[in-house]
Order: sequence, then structure tokens, then C-alpha cells
Amino acid sequence: MSTLNSLLSKNQQRTICSQLGSVKLKLLYKATVHGFTGAAFHQQCDNQSPTVSVGYNASGYVFGGYTKQPFSQSGQYVNDDQAFLFGLTGGILQKYPITNSAYAIKMIANCGPYFGESLVLVNGSQPVTHSNPQSYYKFNPAEMHGNDLNLTECEVYLVEESTELETPWRNVIWESGKRKELMESIKNYKPPDSSVSQARVLLIGQVGAGKSSFFNSINSVFRGHVTSQAISGSSPTSLTTQFRTYSVRDGRGGKPLPITLCDTMGLEDSKGAGLDVDDISSILKGHVPDFYQFNPAAPLHAEVQGYRKSPGLKDKIHCVAYVIDACKVSIMPTNLEDKLEAIRRKVNLLGIPQLVLLTKVDEACPLVKEDLRNIYKSGYIQDIMQGVSTKVGVPLSCIVPVKNYSGELELDLNCDILLLSAVIQMLRFTDNYFDELSDRLGSTELKD
Repeated sequence: MSTLNSLLSKNQQRTICSQLGSVKLKLLYKATVHGFTGAAFHQQCDNQSPTVSVGYNASGYVFGGYTKQPFSQSGQYVNDDQAFLFGLTGGILQKYPITNSAYAIKMIANCGPYFGESLVLVNGSQPVTHSNPQSYYKFNPAEMHGNDLNLTECEVYLVEESTELETPWRNVIWESGKRKELMESIKNYKPPDSSVSQARVLLIGQVGAGKSSFFNSINSVFRGHVTSQAISGSSPTSLTTQFRTYSVRDGRGGKPLPITLCDTMGLEDSKGAGLDVDDISSILKGHVPDFYQFNPAAPLHAEVQGYRKSPGLKDKIHCVAYVIDACKVSIMPTNLEDKLEAIRRKVNLLGIPQLVLLTKVDEACPLVKEDLRNIYKSGYIQDIMQGVSTKVGVPLSCIVPVKNYSGELELDLNCDILLLSAVIQMLRFTDNYFDELSDRLGSTELKD
């Protein structure tokens, strides 16, 4: 038989897998290929576990269940305290856990996946769903499947452990000597233009992605202990309401390092909320003063106190870093993607290099949470980064994963190396900015 094609999109598979750990899905049974019968289902799926069963209907609903128990035709109930049903809408998974684990799964020969008496796919060897939300799983049927019980497809996937890549796809030296080398490179950096003493990097990202936390983390590395100068935390709306420029210092009371991180109000997907796209242009061109109070309802104008009417090269942005939460890439709202695209166009017009800081990688992947050194051995993180590349429109080489300090009290060598490597990339991109500026000026002079 030819290779089975999954009806679940890559993003939908990632969303389901995010509930199960570092795993991947392998398609075992597809009703439109093997048949809408209990016999066909059992032939493909018996004695295999754990599995995810998925039903599809003509109303566009995607729903199903997970069990760690292998299917059989015993006619008996099987205990599974980890079983759950789910509905999958717009990249978001609504989970309905088992309420009585002794009746989680029933092994019926004439049906497909049989979750207690609550949800049966391919019921009675027909392309239909049996639904009883008052049984051993509690759910809202209108929310889960729209009360459309006719199946257009049913698939069952084997849940497999995600195999760690044999060799990392980027090489990193995880040693204290490397941390020292990176720190020295940053301290000794000098922008190519003598009128500029610090590279100015603008951090742009969704609310809660970790912009302020990134500055705090870099500051912590050079202070030698975890610090929290910039306001950061969890909130549905932006905790940063002002334009702030932060200089990292070489230790307590030390001189400022040759990089300034510019923090902005967080992006929000709703219109008229969060950072206004029109304010971005003013920031990029150096017009916005430090401590400027953002107003989503009214973009910055020239009459605002402190507005720089004739900004110098040192006031302009030399590199833009989009800060993106690795856990939310697959569910990024379309409106937010549109905002990022609008910003990217403005940045491109000004010839400013762009990169992506992919944050919270440890929360996104259990393999990385176990050991941060697995970051480039994780196929899952690699897939996320490829997804970011597509959504944001930057090459994979311009995406750098980091883990910010959040609940830690002490520094971690591996965390520091990823953070410092990100700063090095920012400085390299700043050099690219000045190269581009030089080329543009040269081209203008030739025309003149």
C-alpha cells in the first residue's frame, strides 16, 4: 500500500504533541484508505500504544482522544489514568481528561477507537461518531464536534518518542572558557563608525515573549548574578509601557558595554492595542526619546517633548531583534503575523538587519528542559525555528534560541553561552548595518 498522507497539519501535530512530551506521530490507520470498519481499525492498530485517535467531520471540526493502552478486541474496559479527549480548533487544543480511569477505554471488535461510553469513532463499523458527554469524560459536544456526528475521516496515530538528532545541527562549545571568550568579544567591540559608541538593538515582540527578560538576563551574565532591572513578568497586556534604552554594564559600577538594548511596548494581536506599527518607524529613525510613554491610540508626533527632529547615527536603530516565544509559534494569531510583516517591511526599507530571538525553548521541548545543551540536537526545536523562518520571513541562520533567566537565583554556564552568542549575532548584524549604510552612501555619491 502507498504511503499514508496525514490529514493533520504539521502545526496541529505539534499542538497535540505538546501535550505528550518530546514525541512525534506516526499514522497507522486512515479510514478512507483502510475502511470505516472495526475490523480494518483493529487490523492496523491492535497491540500498538500509546495512540492518538482523530475524527474529522464536514463541519470542519477536528476531535479525538489519547490513550496509553494498546487496543484489542477483548470486549472489556481497560484502565488508563492518562487518557483524555480533545477538540482542536484554530491551533488550540481543548483537553477533556478521563473522570473515571477504570472505564477509560473499551475494546470493542465492531467499532473504531472506543473511549469509555463517551466518544466512539467509526461506531458500529459506520462513518459516524457516538457521543455521550455525560459519561466518563465530560465535554461540550457543540464545542468539540459541533454536534455533527458524521465522519469524513478517522485517523489513528502511534505516539513515538522523538529521537534525538545524532549530531547537533549547529556546533556550540559548552565550556567556561567559551563564555569568557564571548564576554571579552562583546566588551571589546567597537562600531565601525567613530561617531557611534554603542550598537543600538531594538527588541520587538508579543506581550510576554521575554523582551525585558532578555535584557535582565544579559545584564545578569555581566553582573555575575541574576538581576532584574527591567520590569518583566506574566501579564495579558504589556508590562513595558515606555520606550526604554538599557545599557549593559561590565559588572557593578563598571563602564557601559558597546551595546544598548531598546525595549518597547509588547505587540498585541487586537487592533488599537499594544505597540503601534507607526511608532516603529519613529523608533527606527531615532526620533523617540528614552522614557517616551506609548499611547496605542495615538502614534508619536513631532510635538512630543523630547522628540528628536534631527537624530544622529548614534540615535538610530542598527539591528532589530524579534523576540518570539517558542511555545506559541504554532498558535501565533494571524493579526500578529500581519503586524510583524508590516514592521518587517518598514525595517527592510531602512536597510536594518533583522534576527529572531526564540525564547522559552526549555518550556517548548522536554529534551531541552532536561539539558540545555540538547538545543541543537532537538528536531522539535529545529522544526519550530523553521516555522518561525516562514512566519517572520527571515532565514534560519538569523534565528537564535535563548533561555532567559526567570526563576533561577544562580547563573548557569549553558544558559549564559546561548545568551552571549545571541549578543554576538546582534553585533555582527550591526556591522552589516554599517556596511549597508556605507554602500548606500557610496551609491548616492556615484549618482551625484
